[in-house]
Amino acid sequence: MGNISIWEILLLLLVLLLVFGPKRLPEMGRSLGRGMREFKDSVTGKARDEDEEEQQAALAAATAATATAAPAAAAPVAAAPAEAAPAPPAETERVSS
Repeated sequence: MGNISIWEILLLLLVLLLVFGPKRLPEMGRSLGRGMREFKDSVTGKARDEDEEEQQAALAAATAATATAAPAAAAPVAAAPAEAAPAPPAETERVSS
């Protein structure tokens, strides 16, 4: 018990291919990989540290952006260019019978 041969793995992959199809299998593999990665990160606590660092960096960038944007907001706004007048409708030729 517990011995899985290469033939059993191939048979399992063939059944999965037949059941889900070739387009769905890569999506399932990606989602399985993401789930495993999230599980590993949650167990090790790695994601929390990175999330906190990203939040602090975003907060610092937002603070710097608002500090530099405040003087620019007081600057006068340039006038918008005048719009071109609409073209007159095209004349059609009347054919008299």
